Amino acid sequence: MRTVKTASGAVAVQIVYSNRRGVRSLEHIGSAHDEAGVELLKTVARQRLAAGQGELDLGLGPSAGGPLPILGSRMAVLVDALTHAYRVLGFDAAAGGDEVFAQLVLARIMEPTSKLDSARVLAEAGVPAASYPTLKRHLPRYADPAWRQRLSAVCARHAGLGPSSLVLYDVSTLYFETDEGDGFREPGFSKERRLEPQITIGLLVDAAGFPLAVEAFEGNRAETTTMLPTIRVFMTAHRLTDVVIVADAGMVSSANQRAIEAEGLSFILGAKIPDIPYVVRAWHETNPGRDIPDGLVLTQPWPATPGDHRKDQVIHYQYRADRARRTLRGIDQQVAKAQRAVEGKAPVKRNRFITITGGAKSINRTLETKTRTLAGWKGYVTDVVDTDPAFVIGAYHQLWQVEKSFRMSKHDLQARPIFHHKRESIQAHLAVVFTALAVSRWIEAETGWSIKKFVRTTRRYREVTIKAGEHTLTAADPLPEDLATAINTIHTHRPAH
Repeated sequence: MRTVKTASGAVAVQIVYSNRRGVRSLEHIGSAHDEAGVELLKTVARQRLAAGQGELDLGLGPSAGGPLPILGSRMAVLVDALTHAYRVLGFDAAAGGDEVFAQLVLARIMEPTSKLDSARVLAEAGVPAASYPTLKRHLPRYADPAWRQRLSAVCARHAGLGPSSLVLYDVSTLYFETDEGDGFREPGFSKERRLEPQITIGLLVDAAGFPLAVEAFEGNRAETTTMLPTIRVFMTAHRLTDVVIVADAGMVSSANQRAIEAEGLSFILGAKIPDIPYVVRAWHETNPGRDIPDGLVLTQPWPATPGDHRKDQVIHYQYRADRARRTLRGIDQQVAKAQRAVEGKAPVKRNRFITITGGAKSINRTLETKTRTLAGWKGYVTDVVDTDPAFVIGAYHQLWQVEKSFRMSKHDLQARPIFHHKRESIQAHLAVVFTALAVSRWIEAETGWSIKKFVRTTRRYREVTIKAGEHTLTAADPLPEDLATAINTIHTHRPAH
């Protein structure tokens, strides 16, 4: 092994091979401009020279040709990106620099598991983890409403909420593997059709799906009674005077609408269509036999009378050809089943198109005509009467963002608190999941990658610290271009203060 100076001023490390015939050959190992790099190249050369040779252990210490000792290994790309996103959003400041909380959020994103097993996830990523007793001492702090309000304030600031901001609301349920309720975990209507005790979760997000607030309620509490308490707490905490609430028709009863208006708020809701609206009937009478244009919107004012105790409202009805095609196919299938039941070729099951009078069965053609006429139509009701219909309809269709956040929290982040039993622990768990959801949605918005793809890809790249002679060196695999672009996008943002 020898070292020579190169024309550029670097030091090259080479291996010289020779035999008794005087034939010589050179193998160029590499060149470096500093002492540490040269030492690393020399170590590589020694390993090349010792390859395939037996070693005699004389008890004199490590062999010069042995493998380089590894001092540490970490998922630097993934950990640094998640930590940076956590700080950019301002959660580090909101949590008062609490490292245990930050570790739980990172572990929840990297590999959702129990609090006890999170130490294993962090250790595999090369992050020193707090002990389990320390973690348990910190959990009650995360269940404090003031703690969760600070997290919510960070999200509201990032979303840039102001007067008349759009907020989307929906609920879901999280079940527990237990047999008996305890006043908080109670059996109720389950979206997963399970019988175990559950809790009801209300999630508030902005128009882009970024989480703003999460509240937990008793499992047997009606969904329609969860919205206003969540919004009141959120508005009070962030001193908002008016927001426009967007929710599904099933979430808001007539009493809820009156309560929303009593709070001085506005709403955009999906409207149920029990009968053919006047504007739809009038259009058919004016355009007999004509196909309905795809995307047609008909607006029907709904002024308030003195006895209504409400503001003026307006209902927009939109027709979509694709929606009509799916609905008509379902109607054809149901009517065909009803016909077989009427003819005695199939048992009578629940079918809205079957009318039974005494012992006689018949098909309700009036109902069939009405449902076919309404196929493809959907209603949207709002008390913001001077707003463009396209804005109202577009705002309502952003509700998929809430559903996406729920899917992420329940599947990608595995929010179901199967390992928790006390209300305090469940609230702390939801604080961790809420923060992890916010970090995940931010990364998705910035990179265009799903959080699942981002974690799965970046965790492959590790940073290894090795000992080469008297020097400590850090080595890492180069990143592919698309991942390097995503990482650079994340790190261009400065942490919040």
